[in-house]
Amino acid sequence: MTLTPTGDLFPLLAAVLAALCCGLLGNFLVLRRLSLMGDAMSHSVLPGLVIAFMLTGSRTAPVMFLGATLAGVATVVLVELIKRLGRVESGAAMGVVFSVLFALGVLFIERAARNTDLDANCVLHGQLESLVWWDGPASWSGVAISGLVEAAPPQIWTLTITCGLTIALVVALYKELRLAAFDPALATAQGFSATLLHYVLMIFVAGATVAAFEAVGSILVIAMLIVPAATARLLTDRLAPQLLVSVAVAIAAAAMGYMGSIAVPHAFNKPEVNAAGSMAIMLGVLLSLAAVFGPRYGVLATATRRSRMARRIELDDLLGRLYRQEEAETATVPAPRRAIKRARRRGLVAPDRLALTDDGRARAAALVRRHRLWEAYLVDRAGLAADHVHDPAENLEHLPEALPPEMGETDPHGRPIPPI
Repeated sequence: MTLTPTGDLFPLLAAVLAALCCGLLGNFLVLRRLSLMGDAMSHSVLPGLVIAFMLTGSRTAPVMFLGATLAGVATVVLVELIKRLGRVESGAAMGVVFSVLFALGVLFIERAARNTDLDANCVLHGQLESLVWWDGPASWSGVAISGLVEAAPPQIWTLTITCGLTIALVVALYKELRLAAFDPALATAQGFSATLLHYVLMIFVAGATVAAFEAVGSILVIAMLIVPAATARLLTDRLAPQLLVSVAVAIAAAAMGYMGSIAVPHAFNKPEVNAAGSMAIMLGVLLSLAAVFGPRYGVLATATRRSRMARRIELDDLLGRLYRQEEAETATVPAPRRAIKRARRRGLVAPDRLALTDDGRARAAALVRRHRLWEAYLVDRAGLAADHVHDPAENLEHLPEALPPEMGETDPHGRPIPPI
């Protein structure tokens, strides 16, 4: 597949700009558990678009942008009113608002569609194909900055301005937005109005939704507002890296989805598919990869940690059992062979018999010490009965970083607590 400036430059640029803008703002929606707000915005701007057209009879960019922006702001206000007056949680309020407004928009657009070419499908899928540079150069070497500026469609300029304002907002108010996202009450206490920041953020989300709406459609806008941030959240716990990762994921999905919408069908001698839908699918693929291969929260990483913890507990149980047998001078109780092999490889158990080495005894003593300290703590400080503390202490003993204070020389059962 070969990309050409005539057919692909402006559609691809519009997709990348929409991804950048929505992917950046989506982080703060995800952190504030307002992911559904992106869905609400992308649906509720529809009646604003149609009402603006019905009142003015114009489909120029300024008129459409103003109508949709007002509808987006109205969405935020209505959601807040329903939350406060109806005493319902955010998800329910957003669901009510966007479903009602979207239904209203569908009714309006059907009425307006009788005398004009307004198409409800374009609202969902976008019109990237309409951004083709019909009289553009045949090769990339023929692209000139002056010609590019003159030929750029209004959607490109709208998205460029929106992206610039969005980046400026995040850079200028990064600390305030971060604080309001994690602790709105603390932000207000420190002089930053969390409510004002919320409305500012929602206005920018509305603007980004409107700017991307005509080019890529509501489906991709929803995906771009949620999926890149959710993907980045699986890969990092810090906000600054999360912002960068989310932007990278959004741009990569836009570029790969656009090219894939052309290349993959052509490989099977099929016609091209919808580019916005292909980008949304690519976002899902990237999210799935992060969910499986994420370094901390991925399925494989989680399974690996659990497996390591299970082997560690199995080894600890073996050492603790041998230590207690030495204390009581009782016969050896059978233990799992894999745990014995692991202990011998590490030099914790003698190679010729089931007995602790000096290293194994030291580790076992530390384990038993934690167990008996926890039993004493749970009885003396938590008020549990002595015959109810073994199982909780059994769970806590495997956490070396969690150690209760000194509680005497014996546990509640009169057994000595090994010294340090």
